[in-house]
Amino acid sequence: MAAALLEFGYLFAVLAVVGAVALRLGLSVIPLYVVGGVVAGPYVAGRFGLPYVPNGEVVTILAELGIVLLLFFLGLEFSLDRLRASGAKIGRAGVIDLAVNLPIGVAIGLVLGWSPVEALLLGGIVYISSSAIVTKTLIDLGWIADPESEPILGTLVFEDLAIAVYLAVVTSLVLGGDGGVAAIGRSLAIAFGFLGLLFVAVQYGTALFARVLDVENQEAFVLRALAVVVPISGAALALGVSEAVAAFFVGMGFSTSGHRERLEHLLVSVRDVFAAVFFFWIGLGTDPTLLAAAAVPLAIAVVVSTPSKVLSGYLGGRAYDLSAHRSLRVGVGMVPRGEFSLVIAALAAAGTTPVMREIIPAFAVGYVFVMSALGTVLMQRSDLVERLVFRGGAADGDASTESA
Repeated sequence: MAAALLEFGYLFAVLAVVGAVALRLGLSVIPLYVVGGVVAGPYVAGRFGLPYVPNGEVVTILAELGIVLLLFFLGLEFSLDRLRASGAKIGRAGVIDLAVNLPIGVAIGLVLGWSPVEALLLGGIVYISSSAIVTKTLIDLGWIADPESEPILGTLVFEDLAIAVYLAVVTSLVLGGDGGVAAIGRSLAIAFGFLGLLFVAVQYGTALFARVLDVENQEAFVLRALAVVVPISGAALALGVSEAVAAFFVGMGFSTSGHRERLEHLLVSVRDVFAAVFFFWIGLGTDPTLLAAAAVPLAIAVVVSTPSKVLSGYLGGRAYDLSAHRSLRVGVGMVPRGEFSLVIAALAAAGTTPVMREIIPAFAVGYVFVMSALGTVLMQRSDLVERLVFRGGAADGDASTESA
């Protein structure tokens, strides 16, 4: 017991240190949490005979709670009514984003000789932007009040919904594909049946969601919220459905319950702690020596997917009738990758092939680290990007206009 407590003390000490470093450098904490897990885990500290954090069952459970709470909070930000109101614009920008970026990752995997399922996993990692990093940076830079924030957030909404379907499919392919086409079909039927039930609950269960949290005591309030989202996410995982997607739907259910702000206020610290453990856990399971095997797909993906995200974001901004300069900012704002890419990597690690178990998780760690840092810097220096792209034109003046 004492040894386990010391291990957890070491875990949180590392998280505190790397978090302080990230804040000092002005970078997202997510990639540094992952690096902290790599350094303090069995593959680095353990190899050199130093104290390390083992990748045990308890840490894994805490990491799962991090996934659940991250996606629960994303679900809180969306409601079916909000999606319907901006549906046409969100759809146009989102389809452009999906059509440009998902095939690029799939193509890279196929060119490298990977199987279609492995290539599809790579496609998802390359496609999905980081809602957490992008939203936080929008707030930090003050872009949240600017017109470009609307297509950025709209595209993130589309990505979250698209990734829900994507995760349902790839979870069945990775975890339920051993029994042939029939087994995959059954897994997909179970997955979409479960998600369909959640959708019906979100559509018609507002009163029920509100009644569950109708309590004044803060402790009881928090426990009731967790008593809904955690068991449903666990049931989803047991059925072969992504626990992240289930948590997202539960969050959408609570978003219209009248308790959204209270949930965010009382659970934000809980979410941040377990989310930090999740990112740390990804690092724990990553052998840095395998990064060499992932170096080629990583280099190709960074070089190809950075301009492709900027291009798709630019086209999405134009779909919202923004100016060229503001549309470029939309593209720059979509570059960071983060939590969903790591969720896909964690799913891949449960697969049966060496590429799934070793190369894809190592690729994802390196890719998220590079793209989150690069994306944050590009957003901070968007004025320089505009001058380079528009060859010294009046970027600042045009960026303040709304002309198409």
